Amino acid sequence: MEKVAEKNAIKLNGYLMAVVYLVLFLLTLYLFGSYTKHPEGEKLLAFIILVAIVAIYPLGFIIIQPNESKVLILFGKYTGTVKNSGFWWVNPLTAKKKVSLRIHNFNSDVIKVNDLDGNPIEIAAVIVWRVIDSARAIFDVQNYEQFVAIQSETAIRALATEYSYDSGDDNTMSLRTSQNEISERLKTHIQQRLDIAGVEILEARISHLAYAPEIAQAMLRRQQAQAVVAARQKIVEGAVGMVDMALKTLSEQHIVQLDEDKKATMVNNLMVALVSEVQAQPVINTGTLYQ
Repeated sequence: MEKVAEKNAIKLNGYLMAVVYLVLFLLTLYLFGSYTKHPEGEKLLAFIILVAIVAIYPLGFIIIQPNESKVLILFGKYTGTVKNSGFWWVNPLTAKKKVSLRIHNFNSDVIKVNDLDGNPIEIAAVIVWRVIDSARAIFDVQNYEQFVAIQSETAIRALATEYSYDSGDDNTMSLRTSQNEISERLKTHIQQRLDIAGVEILEARISHLAYAPEIAQAMLRRQQAQAVVAARQKIVEGAVGMVDMALKTLSEQHIVQLDEDKKATMVNNLMVALVSEVQAQPVINTGTLYQ
């Protein structure tokens, strides 16, 4: 495939060329009046040439708005791009294709794909992009807007298969817990696919992420179970620390002397009181510790 490199087109100030056009138009009228009075072959030839020039001359005027460009094509050959905003005059025989350089938003459709663990998930993303090379956008791909849409969805599918939806390990990246890292990877994936079209990706971020409906309830129960296990683990760790602190305090301050059996009983009672989900009911012992 022939690659096209963007270059600046030859252009002239539109206001200056408008003055030239007015002069040519008046000259044409003068020659027409002169020929009617004194028909001569030279005047007729000059008149015909000026009429042809005046007819095609206005086709060279173009207006470029900010963040807009026009690609010029002369008889199938790329001659350059005009990016500077303003009123210009270019070769009137060239075809002019408008390309917007403004920032575009593309919101992908929600697609279903399997994650790294094989779980079906639904995912969508918002892609912010713009054209930075008008020539490549026009000549290297058939339709650059459609190309952006298709390649973006392909990159989203490929990325989703590289990571799990969720991970119980804080050190492992997942689609749900590592949003910033995933966004950067997605941006890189899409940019690699769209370089050929002269498109720059400014931002790529996941806008929708969920388990597929057929497994959503099962995964919700699993997440709830994992949350309960993690919470109970924290409670147990805290309770062990509190019991250890209580025993050390009693021993250091000589509040009461406990043998191993009483320590075991105290540890058991404290652990039950601290870990139990039901509020513990105190029992008053009116006898001795050994009753």
